[in-house]
Amino acid sequence: MSVKQLKVAGMSCQHCQRAVENSLLALPGIKRAEVDLSQGTVTVEYDAERVGLDDMKKSVADAGYEVTGEL
Repeated sequence: MSVKQLKVAGMSCQHCQRAVENSLLALPGIKRAEVDLSQGTVTVEYDAERVGLDDMKKSVADAGYEVTGEL
């Protein structure tokens, strides 16, 4: 399993947190997605053979938010 921490713009509440986490968890290969609202980040644990960064960015965008970088 691989782990990435992504900076996400636009998250400000519990609804935002659930939307981002649920969108990522719906992708095949995502084991864990955990948002830290105070830092504006999401930590993703995933199978790199099944899902990539572009898939994660699209999933977050489809939920209405934007990945602005990696930490």
